Amino acid sequence: MVFYIHFFKEVIVYMARVCAICGKGRGVGYKISHAHNRTKKVWKPNLQRVKAIQQGTVRRIYVCTRCLRTGLVTKAYREKVARETSV
Repeated sequence: MVFYIHFFKEVIVYMARVCAICGKGRGVGYKISHAHNRTKKVWKPNLQRVKAIQQGTVRRIYVCTRCLRTGLVTKAYREKVARETSV
């Protein structure tokens, strides 16, 4: 996650393979065989690309399934559905 200011507006840029909500990234370690040979292994988080409301605007962000399941993400529904529910 990188923060920078651009024309008096704070912009948040998220890197790939990182959850935009909790910041969960890849995990690294060793895969150990029965003979105890160690090879490097990377565990990637289960990220989903979701249309969500973030800072008052609709954006596509990468969110891990844990954040989706616990309801930390406000999904952006289609304009038609949002209009029907507001009536």
